[in-house]
Amino acid sequence: MGKFDGFRGGRPGGPGGFGGNEDFNLEQMEKETEEMLKMRFLDKKNAEFKATGGGFVSLKVGDEEYSRIQVVRMFPFTDPDHYISIRTSDENSKEIGIIKDLKDVSKETAELLVTQMNLRYFTPVITKIINIKDEYGYAYFDVMTDRGQCRFTINMGGSSVVHLSETRILISDVDENRFEIPDVMKLSTPERKKLDLFL
Repeated sequence: MGKFDGFRGGRPGGPGGFGGNEDFNLEQMEKETEEMLKMRFLDKKNAEFKATGGGFVSLKVGDEEYSRIQVVRMFPFTDPDHYISIRTSDENSKEIGIIKDLKDVSKETAELLVTQMNLRYFTPVITKIINIKDEYGYAYFDVMTDRGQCRFTINMGGSSVVHLSETRILISDVDENRFEIPDVMKLSTPERKKLDLFL
């Protein structure tokens, strides 16, 4: 997707304004907008996914071939098996198409895509809070998870703690790793007191 930079401080009709095709191309903008709004659904009839070397996934859709793709859940926490966005893997990631339901692709393809998403959305579940220490705008967590004991740091000033429901929270550390507490009410009273600052 090209950048729309029709405004560069010029006057209308002059350099940098609407009068020059150098800075403003209406036809190009309309074409890009149409492509952006056009939604293509992928399924086992029109898309062929394959595992590649290095643990990546390739895709062929008609005459288009992508040697590596990204697999992104549009609703990762509320509806993880529906509306899967398939995107290019470059820096300016562009959507290739959407899988409405993992049942729309073969079992082998679904397993391949789920493996990719599990890597992307690796989220250990916090089962016990050992300690939380806050100083100088950061909070230092020492917790037990379903993957073992872990220590991580969050930025107190950002949106590091997100409430997914009244009792379910998602915590993102300074390295963008994610941790989940499915139900804070299942933690002990001392553990909840440690979390009071974030609840």
